[in-house]
Amino acid sequence: MNNPTPPPGGKDAKNERMREILSAALEEFFQEGFAATRLDAIAERAGVAKGTIYLYFDSKETLFEEAVRSAILPVLQRIETFSVDPQGSAEAALRAMISIFYRDVIGTDRRRILRLFIAEGPRFPRLLAFYHAEVLSRGMAAMRNVLQYGVERGEFRASAAINYPHVIFGPALIGALWKMMFDNLEPLDIDGLRDAHLDSILHGLVQK
Repeated sequence: MNNPTPPPGGKDAKNERMREILSAALEEFFQEGFAATRLDAIAERAGVAKGTIYLYFDSKETLFEEAVRSAILPVLQRIETFSVDPQGSAEAALRAMISIFYRDVIGTDRRRILRLFIAEGPRFPRLLAFYHAEVLSRGMAAMRNVLQYGVERGEFRASAAINYPHVIFGPALIGALWKMMFDNLEPLDIDGLRDAHLDSILHGLVQK
C-alpha cells in the first residue's frame, strides 16, 4: 500500500477529493462489476494514489456502499419528502414520487446501480442487505405512507397495494431493465411509460 498523506487545502479540498473518488468508483463498478473492480483502477481514474482511498474508506465494500449512497440517497430523500408529513392531494404526491423515480433514476445512469445488484448481489449478501435497508425499505415505506394517507383522505380505496407497494414500483423497474438491455433494439419512451404507469395504478387506486 502507498503511504498516503492528507490532501492539502482543508475540509473543502478533502470533501472534493472524496467526491472525485466516489464518482470514479461508481464508474468503475458500472463498467467492471463489483467483484472485478480494483482499487488501483479507481485511484487511477480519480487521479490519486491508491493509498489515498484508505484515508476515506477501509475496504472496497465500504467504498461501494458510500458510492451508491452518494448517487441514490439524494433522490430517495426527495421522494421521502412527500410521505413524511403529506399535505393536500395524495394523488399529486404519488404522481410526484413516481415521476422523480422515472426522471432521476431510470432516465440517468443511476439505473445501472440496479444492474449491479441484480448481477452480483446474490454473491455478496452484505451489499444486498445494505441496499435493502438503506434504499428499498425506505422507498417502500414512503410509498406505503402515501397510499395509507390517500385511503384516510378517501381518495384511494383500501387495497392490497398498501401492504404490497412492490406492485406500484413494478412497471418502473421493468422500464429500467428495458433501458439497460433492449433500448438499442426497441427504444423505450420513458415519459410515455411513466404516463401509462400512472394511468394504470391510479385507475386501480382512486376511489370511485
